[in-house]
Amino acid sequence: MNESPAGLAAFAHELADSARAIALRHWRRGLAVERKADDSPVTAADREIEAALRAAIEARFPDHGIAGEEFGRLRPDARFVWSLDPIDGTRAFVSGSPLFGTLVALLRDGAPVLGAIEVPATGERWIGGEGVPAALNGRPVAVRKGRALADAIVGSTSPAMFAGDAAAARAADRLRARAGSPVWGGDCYLYGLLALGGIDLVVECGLSDYDYLAPAAVVRAAGGAMTGWKGEPLGIGSTDRVVAAGDPALHAEAVRLLNGG
Repeated sequence: MNESPAGLAAFAHELADSARAIALRHWRRGLAVERKADDSPVTAADREIEAALRAAIEARFPDHGIAGEEFGRLRPDARFVWSLDPIDGTRAFVSGSPLFGTLVALLRDGAPVLGAIEVPATGERWIGGEGVPAALNGRPVAVRKGRALADAIVGSTSPAMFAGDAAAARAADRLRARAGSPVWGGDCYLYGLLALGGIDLVVECGLSDYDYLAPAAVVRAAGGAMTGWKGEPLGIGSTDRVVAAGDPALHAEAVRLLNGG
């Protein structure tokens, strides 16, 4: 078992390769969609990908924990825990949109130290973490810095994610009103664009930890900042609201505005 940063990153690539093959076998093939207890959609592809990734982790790192969207937690108190979102953006996936992905994160002592954002349909993969420089398909990437909020591009997946929380909606609207322009849609792809330097902020709520742990590691490796809305560090179960920014000063300003400043 190679638990060096390079060894763990190589294994994350193996997991992403497996997820890509399964996702593309099902994508645009008219998969049946089921509804989970929380009314979120799920397909056979979600379950097949997570099962394959869990089996690979169990075989390679039997002492590591696993926390997955579809099959729950295994050894959650282990020092190393893999967080898995087999299909991030299931609605995009079942609609035939290419902007869905698989998210793989590794936590050490509760903090995300490695992340992979795998986007099968576009053939793009971001990876980064502690000791693993952020890269897109092997090419180094970095966030955009020095952008004032008035000129910043702010991304969120959907207005619907704010609809059930009036206070969160007002806070996000307050931030967007000060920003240069909003963009909507993209799920995990937004965080890849942030790491690439294409957009400046991502503000979202109503998320689960498997939605944001991999992006957090990638964004930080690319030179950005990503926390909960109060500026708190991210971990399993830490929050359902996140804000990511390329420029740490822009992140601090976003946190202030989200909290009524």
